[in-house]
Amino acid sequence: MNEKMWAIGFKESLPIEEADSLVEFTTDRPEPSGHDLLVKVSAVSVNPIDIAVRKGQSEPLQEPRVLGFDAVGTVVSKGKEVTLFENGDRVFYAGSFKRAGSDSEYQLVDERIVGHAPQQMDDVHAAAMPLTSLTAWEALFEQLQIDPEDPKKNAGKTLLIINGAGGVGSVATQLAHLAGLRVIASASRPETIQWCLDHGADQTVNHRKDLVTEVRNLGVQHVDYILELHNIDAQWEAMVELIKPGGRIASITSTKKPVNLTDLKRKSVTFAWEWMFAKSYYGTEDLVSQHENLEKIAKLLDEGKLKSTMTKELHPMNVENIKKAHQLVESQKMMGKVVVK
Repeated sequence: MNEKMWAIGFKESLPIEEADSLVEFTTDRPEPSGHDLLVKVSAVSVNPIDIAVRKGQSEPLQEPRVLGFDAVGTVVSKGKEVTLFENGDRVFYAGSFKRAGSDSEYQLVDERIVGHAPQQMDDVHAAAMPLTSLTAWEALFEQLQIDPEDPKKNAGKTLLIINGAGGVGSVATQLAHLAGLRVIASASRPETIQWCLDHGADQTVNHRKDLVTEVRNLGVQHVDYILELHNIDAQWEAMVELIKPGGRIASITSTKKPVNLTDLKRKSVTFAWEWMFAKSYYGTEDLVSQHENLEKIAKLLDEGKLKSTMTKELHPMNVENIKKAHQLVESQKMMGKVVVK
């Protein structure tokens, strides 16, 4: 007879205030095989993708879908092909879009997208970091092709981060600062402006005003790189104007109307999408790069070169607190991350 575990999920798209928007249920505890780790979950973080998936379900599900795309936990068993971890290892990861999430007692996750959790950081602060750190890392160092190991080369280059106070922006600002770039981050409120400056931005601009004017008022005519994390439709024309010839733009936000890539042709600008789940979704050959990058991120966290963006902690992990976390993220007024322990 299979051992059981609890999990929290949803069966249909409902406003978070409704009783059945998220439900706790009992299910079989999964068994690891291949490269899988079975992790006993200690803490999870809620991200905008949790909200998007919950709200975007068009038809009711037969079985609840478990959300959760950030976790810290302990490896309790592993598949026969696992080589990177041992039972008892404390780990952190963002998981896979195609599998059951981390809002559960135990979770299966492929070792190749898992890192050893930072040793000098507690579960709550560590759980805030995997998804946003991997997204920021891939956007900066893979999509924009910035070299993280050459601050001297990067010292004369400028990066504009649109929405620097969001989850990804808070990490991207820090990583870009460590890489030696001049970082201009956009924010619109006094508290978010200060947050960006505290996390490594050299200067800030207001994305609720005319972005071109805001950047040019800093004495910057064009920027080498743009990382768009807010609203690509609203900022497309500004990005086309601000990017330098031969520059690079990366975005994590979806379009609601077509963008005209021909706008970038005259400047020979490269545009790239970043979706952190792409590697695990398609099982790409470089899947293990997420393990490698999480190991680097954990080292930076342990050395104090990278700060956790956790700002709100809820406990215990139950339906009530996961709902509270969803409400906080849905408010779009969160600075940093909310973690449920």
